[in-house]
Amino acid sequence: MPIYDLSVPLSSELPTYPGDPGIQISAWSSLDNGDAANVSTVSFGAHTGTHVDAPAHFLQGAKKVEALALDVLIGEGQVIEVPDDCLVIDEEFVVANCAPGTIRVLFKTRNSGLWTNKFETNFTYLELTAAKRLVNMGVKLVGIDYLSIEQFGSKDHAVHRAFLSHEVIILEGLNLSGVPAGKYELICLPLRLHSKLGDGAPARAVLRTID
Repeated sequence: MPIYDLSVPLSSELPTYPGDPGIQISAWSSLDNGDAANVSTVSFGAHTGTHVDAPAHFLQGAKKVEALALDVLIGEGQVIEVPDDCLVIDEEFVVANCAPGTIRVLFKTRNSGLWTNKFETNFTYLELTAAKRLVNMGVKLVGIDYLSIEQFGSKDHAVHRAFLSHEVIILEGLNLSGVPAGKYELICLPLRLHSKLGDGAPARAVLRTID
């Protein structure tokens, strides 16, 4: 049963969204230096690499990561392949490609080829009408293969708010290269940050082939 790892490896070269903290990884102790063990220190923002957005990311007093439903983060989902010449995922595309009854949908776009050490601003994104349609369809988790599901430079973050105000989990920073379109079991487990924190959290996300 093939398993696809959708998570991007964390390193100091991995791009972060402009304005977010960078990634710093360094040795705290080292066997090479005569220490008893290798121990590394890692510093990065909550929305680094493959990560989930909790409602608290944009909504005051809303749910944080620790309160996200595990039965939404784990379960059957649909990978939808978006043509490379489609830079905006609109309502028409969603209606034509998202199967009725889908709970979890991951959009595989040209973005999966944009993972370099430089942040790309012209990534494919969802427009607001598409987000509202997915909410109305009963989708509970939406993923995309770059660091934001929303157009770069958005001032009102309307797409995020449309999802998060209905407690739809946003999964960003995927790499869907090599993953064929179709139905899979998604397993996505974000770090369990304390309930006082947690507007988002890095996650390990994998797809398991369904027989």
